[in-house]
Amino acid sequence: MARVCPLFSGSSGNCIYIGSGTGGLLIDAGVSAKRIEQSLFDRDIDPRSVSAVFITHEHSDHIQGISILAKRYGMKIYASNGTLSDMAAHDKLPAGADIHPLTADDCVCEQELYIRPFKTMHDAAESFGYVVQTPDDRKIALATDLGVMTQEVMDAVSGCDMVILESNHDISMLSAGSYPYYLKRRILSPYGHLSNEACAAVLPALISSGTTRFVLAHLSRENNLPDLAYQTALSELVQFGMEADEDYKLIVAPPESTERMIVF
Repeated sequence: MARVCPLFSGSSGNCIYIGSGTGGLLIDAGVSAKRIEQSLFDRDIDPRSVSAVFITHEHSDHIQGISILAKRYGMKIYASNGTLSDMAAHDKLPAGADIHPLTADDCVCEQELYIRPFKTMHDAAESFGYVVQTPDDRKIALATDLGVMTQEVMDAVSGCDMVILESNHDISMLSAGSYPYYLKRRILSPYGHLSNEACAAVLPALISSGTTRFVLAHLSRENNLPDLAYQTALSELVQFGMEADEDYKLIVAPPESTERMIVF
């Protein structure tokens, strides 16, 4: 049995909990350690049962709380060599932390969960997504901060039971919004963020591969709306004759979750 909760999601901070029968892990720690602790406590999870944090990349909305969590609870830190090197260069790694460099060919085990990284395209040193396999062979994939859905990412997440996938912005809202031109170009580039439309376009293929649960994540507060992301995905799936709650379940991760857990 897997327990999953996107504790925080979006440009203001990201942190996902995935648990097994023995404990759990975090993917990213992009808000304060205090807020992460409280979010875990609210779900009756002892932070001491969380053995590791897997970092996708070094941007602040993914690592803000990592130093205090690692010091306070002895959590291991896993990330790519590029991410760890950038964090070290900017004094973002706590002294004496239990640090584990990863390559895209690795598979590691924490709390009876098997974690495999995969490469993503983003304007970071060496960004990763992750696939987590539970003891009963369920697979959960996290793929956010994607400029583009590459074949490598599709191969990694295809067949997963749950995919937490970026649906960052609506292209029209971004284009008409107040962001400066250089920032709009960055977001729309192959090293930026995945739009609602690009996210929706890959969902039918993922359902055909066996995915039954989707969490739309990392929504922009300025350039998106939860209902717009949801409806864009739903419209694409309707065109392929796929019915919500029969062929798949679809939810949108809020900036800060108040839900208990997704259990499956």
